[in-house]
Amino acid sequence: MCLAIPAKVIRVEGTSALVTIEDVEYQACLLLLDDVNPGDYIMLHAGFAIEKVDAAEAEETLRLLNQLDQFL
Repeated sequence: MCLAIPAKVIRVEGTSALVTIEDVEYQACLLLLDDVNPGDYIMLHAGFAIEKVDAAEAEETLRLLNQLDQFL
């Protein structure tokens, strides 16, 4: 099973972005989304930004994922 994870956009460079998930940096391909800016939150799946989400939704998702991790 694959899972998309919320990531915060740090920097946009053409069709890619530097994003962070809990202080770990990743590169994200932005070809599937329009108008992504630093400070935005995206759902990152297999290196691709597949959806923009608001900050509250992203933070809640990360909180729930961290809770799940405690049980695995």
